[in-house]
Amino acid sequence: MRVVSIVGARPQFVKLAPIDHAFAQAGIDHVIIHTGQHYDPLLSDVFFEDLGISAPDVHLGIGSGSHGEQTGAMLQALDRELPALHPDWVLVYGDTNSTAAGALSAVKLHIAVAHLEAGLRSFNRAMPEEINRIVTDHVSDLLLTPTAVGAEHLANEGLADRTVVVGDVMTDVLMHTRDTVGHDDSPLLEELALDDHSFSLATIHRAENTDDPERLRAILHSLGEVPHPVVILAHPRLVAKCAQFNIPLTDGAWGNLRVHPPLAYPDLIKASLHARSIVTDSGGLQKEAFLLRVPCTTVRPQTEWVETVQLGWNVLVEPGQALVNAVSRPTPLEPADEDAHPYGDGHAAERVAHTLLKTAIKRP
Repeated sequence: MRVVSIVGARPQFVKLAPIDHAFAQAGIDHVIIHTGQHYDPLLSDVFFEDLGISAPDVHLGIGSGSHGEQTGAMLQALDRELPALHPDWVLVYGDTNSTAAGALSAVKLHIAVAHLEAGLRSFNRAMPEEINRIVTDHVSDLLLTPTAVGAEHLANEGLADRTVVVGDVMTDVLMHTRDTVGHDDSPLLEELALDDHSFSLATIHRAENTDDPERLRAILHSLGEVPHPVVILAHPRLVAKCAQFNIPLTDGAWGNLRVHPPLAYPDLIKASLHARSIVTDSGGLQKEAFLLRVPCTTVRPQTEWVETVQLGWNVLVEPGQALVNAVSRPTPLEPADEDAHPYGDGHAAERVAHTLLKTAIKRP
C-alpha cells in the first residue's frame, strides 16, 4: 500500500513523525509532500531533523500569500503531482490550507482521502482553520478522530459511518520527546538568565489575533503587564504583522515581555516543562501543555480541545486584565483529574496504519 502524506506547517510535522515511523513498521510505502506553507527553517526543516522524519519526497515551495492565493497554488501543484504517485490513500493533517488543498485535490482526482485529527470544532466560522476542518471532513472518505468528542461532532454532521477513533498522534510524539529530553535543562534559562518555573512561555500567530492591529497591541500590552517574565516565541506571522502595523516587538517594548525566535520541537518541550505556564492561541500547544500538565491560558473565545478546559488545565480569555489574571493564576486552577487521558495512550499512529491497511475505498 502507498500512502501520500500532505503537510506544510509546524503542527503537521509533529503529527507526521509518529505516522512516518508507524508506516515504516507496518510496511506501508510512505510518500511525503511538503507544500512549503511554513518555509522558515525553524518551523519546517528542523522538525524533520529533530523528529527523525523521512525527508520530503516532493517540496512544492508554495510559501506565503492570502488564503485564496496559497490554497489555489497548492491545488494547482497537487493536481500535477498526485496522479504520478498512484497513491492508495492521501492522508491530510489538521486544519491548515495545506489540509484543505490536499483533500480537495485528491478527492477530485478520485483518490481516497483520510483526515487525521478529524471532528474537532471550535464552532467559530470566523476562523479559517474551522472552515478548513469542516470542508476537509465532508470530502474525506475516512475520518480519523482523536477523541470521543470529535466522533460525536462527526456523528451530528451525518459522518459517523466513516469515523474511527484512533487517539491523538500528538500524544505519541510528545510522550516520546518528553521521555527523551524531560530531564534536560531548557536553553532559555541560561540564555535569558531566567530561574526555573519563573516565566511563562507564549506563542501568538492566528489570524484573529494578529490581523487586527488594535487587538494585537492589546495582547502584547497584556502579556507585558503579567507580573513575571513572559517569553514570546516570535512566529513569522507575528513578526510580519508587527512590522506591517509598526508595532514594536523587542525586549523592553512591552513591560515584562521578552522576545525570542521559535524553538525546535525538543527545545520547545524543554522550555514548556521549565515554564510556570503557557500562553497561546495554538491548538497544538494547548494540548501539549495539557499533556505535560503545565497550566495554559488560551487567547481565544473557543477551543477545539474542550477537554483541556473541562479538566482545569486551560482557561480561555480575551486581551486585557482577564489575560493578566489568567497567566498569573496558581498552578493549576482546581484540576478535575490529573490522571485523565482523553487524547489516547501514545499508540495512535499504529492504529492509523492498521485502519488504513484494512479499509478499502472503491473509486469510479
